[in-house]
Amino acid sequence: MSIDDSDNRSDSLELRSFGRRIGRALSPRQALLWAQTLPKLQLDMSQPAAPTMLFPRRMREIWLEIGFGGGEHLVWQAQHNSDIGHIGCEPFRDGVVKVLSSVDEHCLDNIRLHPDDARDVLRWLPPASISRAFVLFPDPWPKAKHQKRRLVNSSLLTALARVLKPGGQLRLGTDIADYARTMLMAAQRQPQLRWTAATADDWRVRPEDWPQTRYEAKAVREGRSSCYLLFERI
Repeated sequence: MSIDDSDNRSDSLELRSFGRRIGRALSPRQALLWAQTLPKLQLDMSQPAAPTMLFPRRMREIWLEIGFGGGEHLVWQAQHNSDIGHIGCEPFRDGVVKVLSSVDEHCLDNIRLHPDDARDVLRWLPPASISRAFVLFPDPWPKAKHQKRRLVNSSLLTALARVLKPGGQLRLGTDIADYARTMLMAAQRQPQLRWTAATADDWRVRPEDWPQTRYEAKAVREGRSSCYLLFERI
């Protein structure tokens, strides 16, 4: 599938980091969720950002997940952390609909969504407004000629460091060893992020409060090991 860079409405210097946006046709129920539920949960970035005002009740913290895929991790965190407000960004419609279905089924009021490029949200958010951020198993763009499209790079980490609160946590995950190296190298160039690993298990073993995503499960089936990189905002 060809990629049209003109579809990226962000800075013209940014390459689109995702492929297709639409998969299978929506079922009648999914179409209803898209038409009626998404507008209630979607970020309105025409207004000044006030993350604590996005939710119907007071939230202890705001967390951000970039590229939530099928939404397994986002929904799990929302269910297990009901006093946290969760912002999820995902351009693929099928994944967004899955989260809308879970929100409807479980009556979750602590999820807000941006069905588009997360970098727009990072520009919109105020400094030091996010307590935890996740970028889990992003598209690895394995071909050498496409690796410039990888989402996690120095530019993204600088943007994340801006919105993270001091003491806040960034979690990166990948099953591609080369991508793990580039993630770590980019993070080490960001002076406001500190890698918290003290032993090999700190990046080889998934933390208990980090549920498995479908992409990680696929990596396990295909015999690939995963890296779990945790950073603290200094």
